[in-house]
Amino acid sequence: MKDKKLDRACQEDMVMQKGHPDGCLLVQGALASGPVTDPIRIELNRRRAAAESAVRRRFERAITEGELPASVDPAKLARYFITVIWGLSVQATGGATRAQLKEVAEMAMRSWPKQP
Repeated sequence: MKDKKLDRACQEDMVMQKGHPDGCLLVQGALASGPVTDPIRIELNRRRAAAESAVRRRFERAITEGELPASVDPAKLARYFITVIWGLSVQATGGATRAQLKEVAEMAMRSWPKQP
């Protein structure tokens, strides 16, 4: 929570960096797959679930440390922001501009729980 600006900058760079494949392998890798790639899809699903769990645990810690209000449901908040972040990756791959992605990120951040 204290490194919000750094985290935000890293996320922006991850989805908009030139000279690298578009989007995120974790997100894009299994969107259009068939039975032959089931093992890959299963592994990517496992990794996405692990990423969401890591974010949830960080939010739980933020509640314990007083960075987030106790009324916050860390699982729901993690699911919401993971969905936004991965959705930004999909939009970036589809050609969204940095300005469009920034608008979405700013809208999502307006829903961030207020400090206790």
